[in-house]
Amino acid sequence: MDAIIDVTPAYFAGFLMTLQLLAISGVGAFVVGVLIATMRISPVPSLRVFATVYTEVLRNVPLLLVLMFCALVLPILGSDLDYYPLALIGLTAYTSPFVAEAIRSGFNGVPVGQAEAARSIGMGFTQTVTLVVLPQAARMVVPPLINVFIALTKNTSVAGIFFVDELFKQTDAATRDNPSSVILVLIYAALLYLVITIPLGLIAGAIEKRVVVMR
Repeated sequence: MDAIIDVTPAYFAGFLMTLQLLAISGVGAFVVGVLIATMRISPVPSLRVFATVYTEVLRNVPLLLVLMFCALVLPILGSDLDYYPLALIGLTAYTSPFVAEAIRSGFNGVPVGQAEAARSIGMGFTQTVTLVVLPQAARMVVPPLINVFIALTKNTSVAGIFFVDELFKQTDAATRDNPSSVILVLIYAALLYLVITIPLGLIAGAIEKRVVVMR
């Protein structure tokens, strides 16, 4: 029990850092993901090609490699950012194509006739997407989006390798400092991750049930 008391301040700081990484990179990934998903269904071929390449490349590259690129290559290219914003960039870039695919699946779930009806009354592509397609797709994409954010919560642990003091890095230090209580401090860290992921999972399940009823 003494080990739990000793590591609690560091764990609390790491927990807050994990929440920051989740919130900021989650919002960034959502914004970028919406743009990429919209580009995937755009009538402009060059936008569709760019969005497809962006999605396929980042979805199939390990997160560790993306963060290494941000931490090691971006400074060579002239970036003077420290590791925290670089980690945010890496997490946002890596998560955004998964968000985009979740949103695109929602777009595909909206009947084609809805978009055709919008175009028939003179709406442009942007108006059709924002006023007709996206509102109808929103209720279908929330559950898979929450699953993406649950995965992002766990992915924030990789940022600890690059000198970001999030929960995983604090856990690594705690196991070194408390070798006789390794199991206890690991369980403590796992419970803190569950504090984030379990409520997200419950929210996803509740929304999914509501969507089924609405259908």
